[in-house]
Amino acid sequence: MLVEHGVDMTRKDLMKILLTSAGIKNTSIQNALVDLLGKPIAESSALCIPTAAYGHPLCGPGAAWRMITGRDETPLCGVGWKSLGVLELTALPSIDEERWVPVVRETDALLVGGGDAAYLCYWMRQSGLADLLPSLREAVYVGVSAGSTVMAPSIGQRFAHWKPPTGSDRALGMVDFMMFPHLDDEDLPGNSMANAEQWAASVPVPGYAIDDQTAIKVTDGAVEVISEGHWKLFTP
Repeated sequence: MLVEHGVDMTRKDLMKILLTSAGIKNTSIQNALVDLLGKPIAESSALCIPTAAYGHPLCGPGAAWRMITGRDETPLCGVGWKSLGVLELTALPSIDEERWVPVVRETDALLVGGGDAAYLCYWMRQSGLADLLPSLREAVYVGVSAGSTVMAPSIGQRFAHWKPPTGSDRALGMVDFMMFPHLDDEDLPGNSMANAEQWAASVPVPGYAIDDQTAIKVTDGAVEVISEGHWKLFTP
């Protein structure tokens, strides 16, 4: 089921974006991804970015490995890509841009995994990927959990465990709303609708609370909610 909801954006980023709570969980989200790609997944290349996992106390190397191998509970890398590579952001400052920037420019999708959004944001900036993202007109950015919330104007203290050197929770600002993922997940009792409402009262921009069967698609500033579950939009 596709539910459309337009949000008045103050800017239009050129990159195509699919923000999920838990990956390509259902047919509706998969169809949205194929629509953004403009071709089947089996004909598309992708780069996996597992960096966020290292910054979260409940994730780490094991979670990064499960994401890369498609053995985690957030389907992303294992959905049948034509080719799949790994882009580890912490390694990029130590190598020449000529070795990785052309690869990023040529890929069809960036698959950005979950973990700690503040840690991910820090390494997106340190690596230079954050500066590159707005110029990727053809690539699709696919986020999972922290990989999605990092695209907001700020992360919010609720979803930041790792503390950046600046102490700021400023995020990338590629979209003009914030996200509360894993809504009503039985394994995450703190992610109830009641807590989402409290969270929304503290954020200065529109906020989407979405469950694991929901995603947000953004193209040229137009926002669509794709859902086979439940979600809620909060406005400040």
